[in-house]
Amino acid sequence: MLTKIFGSAVFGVEATTITVEVNVAVGVGYHLVGLPDNAIKESNYRIAAALQNNGYKIPGKKITINMAPADLRKEGSAYDLTLAVGILAASGQIKSDSIANYIIMGELSLDGSLQPIKGALPIAFRACEEGFTKFILPEQNAREAAVVEGIEVYGVRNIKEVIAHFDGKEVLQRTIVDHQEEFYSKLDMPEHDFADVKGQESIKRCMEIAAAGGHNIILIGPPGSGKTMLAKRLPSILPPMTLNEAVETTKIHSVAGRTDNSGLMVRRPFRSPHHTISDVALVGGGTYPQPGEISLSHNGVLFLDELPEFKRSVLEVMRQPLEDREVTISRAKFTVTYPSSFMLVASMNPSPGGYFNDPDAPVTSSPAEMQRYLGKISGPLLDRIDIHIEVTPVPFEKLSDSRRGEGSAEIRKRVTAARELQSQRFRETRNTHYNAQMSTRQIREFCALDDASLNLLKNAMERLNLSARAYDRILKVARTIADLDQAANISGNHISEAIQYRSLDRDGWLA
Repeated sequence: MLTKIFGSAVFGVEATTITVEVNVAVGVGYHLVGLPDNAIKESNYRIAAALQNNGYKIPGKKITINMAPADLRKEGSAYDLTLAVGILAASGQIKSDSIANYIIMGELSLDGSLQPIKGALPIAFRACEEGFTKFILPEQNAREAAVVEGIEVYGVRNIKEVIAHFDGKEVLQRTIVDHQEEFYSKLDMPEHDFADVKGQESIKRCMEIAAAGGHNIILIGPPGSGKTMLAKRLPSILPPMTLNEAVETTKIHSVAGRTDNSGLMVRRPFRSPHHTISDVALVGGGTYPQPGEISLSHNGVLFLDELPEFKRSVLEVMRQPLEDREVTISRAKFTVTYPSSFMLVASMNPSPGGYFNDPDAPVTSSPAEMQRYLGKISGPLLDRIDIHIEVTPVPFEKLSDSRRGEGSAEIRKRVTAARELQSQRFRETRNTHYNAQMSTRQIREFCALDDASLNLLKNAMERLNLSARAYDRILKVARTIADLDQAANISGNHISEAIQYRSLDRDGWLA
């Protein structure tokens, strides 16, 4: 008897429906074809034990299983439940009248219980697009998949529940998630708050500007000055994610198996990899490509602490994703693309010893040592960071002040208002959503200066020996400062403030 049952394979952040054809005929043998990997080839042992421990068995006949399309490689243990139900249906041990309406996925334990799978959300989207009406998967992934409207999601704990459902002995309970309510109920719950930061008003201002324009930022200062503390609070002042952004972000984390059965992700991700990370772990890849840290920080923040300690090769592979906002991983037989639109926040000490060229510091370094240390960061990478700011230690008077500073909620209101202006400005442009993404042509169009501001910028570049690459960056940041002021045009004050945020471009900064 031949039975067709449906599963799904995930490539990148998209899914492809897999048709599993199970044929039970006279003879002996178990044949699994269709480019399965080792995890799928071993599934017959897990299936046999799971069925035996629940009162069923693999029939002693010739079983041929084809996973179509046969030229597409399938990987992972998530097809265990698909294959087990197909075998039971083809051998007549369960009814299979309505089985064609279902996508079925899940990894089996030897006792028949189900383990969570990766990629439940993109699988649910694809199933809905292709007209499937029902999706059976492990209970741990049910809330994630239930975000998709138009498909009934059933979370199960054991294969017995699936068998009883098809035999009509038990009705599975549908998982229903009001994703609109869940999304909006969690928007204003920042984990960290800027109100906890003592002093550092100028740095907080920088972070506000960076958040408002989506600018990459680097913090330079000695140990204990608050660089990491400030960076961790940046997501709390970024504009709330839209529903589309939340779905995009959740899909990436679903593919990586990091959703934790929480439904939609509504907080912007904050990723902080250690400096020993490899280039593959950062950008994604591997034998079976998985998203890297820059994709997991999509629509959020990627924080690289102690930037010069990262291997140069690791930092250099970020250059293309910072420009294109996506990562393409190519293999001989396929190519996958992961989105990677993130804000880069980096921090570093100004020298190997960690302190500025201060004779009273515990550890001092010569200007040559400091320059050599900074030289570990390439010019092209530094060119993609709009804001450079020096962070100085907080004095005792500020640390001991019991008054709370301005909270993240107040700052976020100003940031959100500035982002709304940018959304209107770039509404006709497909790939530009905020100021940091402006092209040269857009800079000329939206960052026009009057004569006084132009002269100010010219004098500053000449007197401070600013590099040519600083010109566009200053204009972008000035446009964001003007947006925070709700100003239609860039003024001299906006240019003056933006010039302050190019520390590393100043000739003789370390002299």
